[in-house]
Amino acid sequence: MNIPFNKPWFTGDEPGMLAQAAQSGHISGNGSFTRKCQHFFEERYGFGKTFLTSSCTDALEMAAILAGIKQGDEVICPSFAFVSTANAFVLRGAKMVLADSYENHPNIDADKIEGLITPKTKAIVVIHYAGVACDMDKIMALANTYNLFVIEDAAQAIDSYYKGKALGSIGHFAAFSFHETKNIISGEGGLLAVNDDRFTERAEIIWEKGTNRAAFFRGEVDKYRWVDIGSSFLPSDLIAAFLYAQLRSLEHIQIRRKEIWQKYHDGLIFLEEAGHFFLPNIPTYASNNAHLFYLLAQTNEQRNGLLSFLKKQGIHAVFHYLPLHTSPFYAEKHDGRKLNNSIRFSETLLRLPFFYELKDEEQEFVVGQIRRYFR
Repeated sequence: MNIPFNKPWFTGDEPGMLAQAAQSGHISGNGSFTRKCQHFFEERYGFGKTFLTSSCTDALEMAAILAGIKQGDEVICPSFAFVSTANAFVLRGAKMVLADSYENHPNIDADKIEGLITPKTKAIVVIHYAGVACDMDKIMALANTYNLFVIEDAAQAIDSYYKGKALGSIGHFAAFSFHETKNIISGEGGLLAVNDDRFTERAEIIWEKGTNRAAFFRGEVDKYRWVDIGSSFLPSDLIAAFLYAQLRSLEHIQIRRKEIWQKYHDGLIFLEEAGHFFLPNIPTYASNNAHLFYLLAQTNEQRNGLLSFLKKQGIHAVFHYLPLHTSPFYAEKHDGRKLNNSIRFSETLLRLPFFYELKDEEQEFVVGQIRRYFR
């Protein structure tokens, strides 16, 4: 048996939506499907104003510009993170102050953030790992006390909640991903949510290459001009059309993914109870959007041994992030604090195959081989 780690799923509506976009005569950015997608997110999740982007990385870079990040500013973010999370702010000249994770979850330890805040701190960036919410009440309280921006890296967090509030609706800004490994996909693609209306107008200008082009096409100005910095952040309307087809099946997709997540959990819980590894921890304040399923091995050797064993059985399991504070680019810039939990997650976390079309018999084979390994 050969079971890939990921396989993109298509609803069947994508070709028709793509044809509609092509026949409309408008396939560049900010077309009708772009507006349909943005309206969907604003209505369903209560985001302030949304902007489709070419990637989650683009959305993070827009957030960094809007937050006014500049040379000498400090930005706090977790070390157990994807490089884009930090790179968006490094590009603006910021110093990244890398924070540790909780002992029992890869999310940023909210209780350790205040000790990292200095007069130079401008923003806190949080990642909702596996779509599971960070402790946003604590984080927003710190932001209010110290007058900081909060950026939610919600790349994995579509359709997930914190105390009933949609992730991406809580911080000043939020960034989502529609990469082919995510719950809802468009190949590449992302979304910026702007939840502070002070920045809505400027966000549109930055999104449109630093021009007031969108206002021109609405008839609000007689000419469009270069009025600010910006870039070509908006995607083709073809990408938006593909994404809209996926969004129309969101609930159906989520039901199936949660079934897969629960089947892994139920099939492996007794091995956790026997002390072989740990299963994902979902705090009481967070929902589970079934973005991924992982195990936490007891040691790095055990994790690597299991990875190798599964590979021999035709099962493509993977590890995840390498800590940013140990990376070749940032190790010398890190202040030397030991971030032991970030290291532990990097060395022991193992992600199992997870995609919509994962068949029951394939999943049973994965679970069976893990049981076999621990015999």
